[in-house]
Amino acid sequence: MMDMNDNPDAKLAAAFAALRGELAGQDTPRCVEKELLQAFERQFKPKRRWYQALSLPQWGTAGALCSLTAVVLLVAQSPHEAVRVGSQPLVSFDNGAAFVALDSLERIEAEPDAQLVEAEVPRTALAPLGLSVSPENAADTVRAEMLVAADGHPLAVRLSSAN
Repeated sequence: MMDMNDNPDAKLAAAFAALRGELAGQDTPRCVEKELLQAFERQFKPKRRWYQALSLPQWGTAGALCSLTAVVLLVAQSPHEAVRVGSQPLVSFDNGAAFVALDSLERIEAEPDAQLVEAEVPRTALAPLGLSVSPENAADTVRAEMLVAADGHPLAVRLSSAN
């Protein structure tokens, strides 16, 4: 026959059964587990990983700054020559008196109620069309005739004179 001393699991099982019986009558307050977990967390703080050093908004700001830096470097490295079509500039004053299309030719042809409007346009606004702009004449305006659609969208422009 086996004795309880021969089998340590039987000893433990009996001790645990007695413990379970005693604890069944005990009722702990509701917040004990939460307070114990908080005390454990205060005593043994987990180590933060390297990427947890910054918060989510800080990581977003860092990413935006890196992207902005990359764009600035790419723009700084790009060539800065004016774009020309052939040897003629895209814009001239009263020489050919041709309109410069600002929209597609299909849209211009399809517009039934286009109107011709005279306007004073800042010289800096016409720089993308090839008009030369320098610091001396950047504040000047240019007299232009604009072909405007019925909804107010400019379709084409013809420069008449520079002021």
